[in-house]
Amino acid sequence: MKTLPMLAACAALLAAPGCNLAPRYAPPATATPGQFKEAVPSAAGADAGPGWTLAAPNDTALGGKWWELYADPDLNALEERVAISNQTVAAAEAGYRAASALVAAAQAGYFPSVTADPSVIRSRSSASAASGNNGASSTATASATVPASNSGTRTLYTLPIEATYEVDLWGRVRNTVAQNADNAQVSAADVATALLSTQSQLAQDYFELRAADAQRRILDTTLADYEASLHLVKTLFDNGLASDQDLAEADTQLDSAEAQATDLGVARAQYEHAIAVLIGVPAANFSIAVRPFSPAVPVVPLALPSDLLERRPDIAAAERQVAAANAGVGIAQAGYYPNLTLSASAGYEATGLSKLFDWPNRFWSIGPSVVQPLFEGGLLRAENAEARAEYDQTVASYRQTVLAAFQSVEDDLSGLRILAKEARQQHRATAAAKREVELTVSRYQNGLDSYVDVIAAQNTFLTNREAELQVQLRHILASVNLVNNLGGGWDRSQFPQTERTAQHPPDAGDQPVIPSANAGPGVPNPPPLPNAIAQPEDLLKQNDADMAPEPGAP
Repeated sequence: MKTLPMLAACAALLAAPGCNLAPRYAPPATATPGQFKEAVPSAAGADAGPGWTLAAPNDTALGGKWWELYADPDLNALEERVAISNQTVAAAEAGYRAASALVAAAQAGYFPSVTADPSVIRSRSSASAASGNNGASSTATASATVPASNSGTRTLYTLPIEATYEVDLWGRVRNTVAQNADNAQVSAADVATALLSTQSQLAQDYFELRAADAQRRILDTTLADYEASLHLVKTLFDNGLASDQDLAEADTQLDSAEAQATDLGVARAQYEHAIAVLIGVPAANFSIAVRPFSPAVPVVPLALPSDLLERRPDIAAAERQVAAANAGVGIAQAGYYPNLTLSASAGYEATGLSKLFDWPNRFWSIGPSVVQPLFEGGLLRAENAEARAEYDQTVASYRQTVLAAFQSVEDDLSGLRILAKEARQQHRATAAAKREVELTVSRYQNGLDSYVDVIAAQNTFLTNREAELQVQLRHILASVNLVNNLGGGWDRSQFPQTERTAQHPPDAGDQPVIPSANAGPGVPNPPPLPNAIAQPEDLLKQNDADMAPEPGAP
């Protein structure tokens, strides 16, 4: 039984690092600009632009809970549920665990494979084989001359232990382990990407829903104006001071506004249902109450373009795919060289179970084997060409991912800068329209203008206020996109933390929890809103309530 220690000693001797045929790896070079083109100073000449600021070294302002920048408790409560019960994130976590299992499976190649194969075989040889007769005599003659005890029936007990070990002379096993480890890190980065994109999508849906509520409030005031306008036109028509066309136009105006207000219910319902799915709960048991929309765009810390390569999980995943493909080249190269395997077996064999472990009944064998491909019909050459082509493909994909990341940040920066300017312009237009309503109401109260003029001025204000709302929505969505495209506070140093989270996901398999503020079916969409009072004095109060704060104001 000294065979196995001998095999272990040989394996330890040959396990010393041999040749590694994989090319020396380095991340692919990319054209990285020194700064973002759209990160220009603000009009006031400060270092910070609208919606972003130059980040200090080691700035962690985004942190892991970037949504808290928007100071919305309802949004915070919803975002906390994404990492716990979102099914897309759960699927990505399961994918990482599967990839980690492949790493462990590949690491098994570092050790010998030991098997035990006990057997009990009962067999009977033919009379001819037992007697040594070559079959020339007849069966009857053989039966007459051979005793029954020598008919060849016996039972053979065998207890062998076999071991094999592939000597990693050319790095095939090492490169297989490295490739699977790189693919596991790709899966870990995919978990971070799924989590970030889901959180970003939830924030966008949430702000879209809040904007729909604000737009519904504006339309509700508009409906009250149009009802007052229709009532006035009917009065004028009854007194012969308005035509059928005027009456039809006023009626059409009111009906169109009603349809528009009702149609908002479709969008609001879809955003509400989408948020329910993002936090992993049935849409039927989830609702979001109507709240005012306060689109305050936070200041996002902006790093250099080179830092983006470390902070985007999708870029990290693409780079790890290149590393895995590089290891694949080494695996393919090893196919050209001989494969050395050490094999050994030892055990006991006997015809009686009671004598199985007698020392004379032992057996053993040991010896190396070498397999060298001589002719494969071009298979090895094709496998190497495939591996190198896959490496080139991953390099191109990595560089494309980096370029797309730079583009997305540039888009967001320009959007923030331009939309901030547009928001200020549209706010001034809205404020001017509001002032016009105030002046028209004053003239109406002094008998200088008719109520038709008040309604016309009010409609102009509401039109501008709705336009301002859409600019505000686009502005805050650009801010969310910027946070997402900057990596949401993630960086490559968080690989271990991401891997630990994926290995032990929170509340795995538990029933998803609905935040208490969102439990129950709630109100049907579109939610009922009280009609605004369209009296001149009340219009002014309503307009004050509907006005958004000046952009940039705290």
